[in-house]
Amino acid sequence: MYSYALLEPGYFYLVQEKENEELILLQVKVVSDYCMYVEKYHESIVQEWKRKTDPVFDIVELLSDEKMKEWTNAYYSNEDAFYEEDDE
Repeated sequence: MYSYALLEPGYFYLVQEKENEELILLQVKVVSDYCMYVEKYHESIVQEWKRKTDPVFDIVELLSDEKMKEWTNAYYSNEDAFYEEDDE
């Protein structure tokens, strides 16, 4: 088992917070003495504070800049698929 303290600001990680849960993509935005402000990407973007001591079941992968560009293109290109324009 790991903790949030191992994650570095500015990087994107695929993590599993609890055993048998799905993977989460997250980025550490701010680090204070005892806490971290993170963005989690799922169906929507969730921003929250976590204690550095909060457990992370597994840090699966640190994503490279190249992989993040690929993910960004896929994530934001699908964003408009759920919205239809009204022709009035």
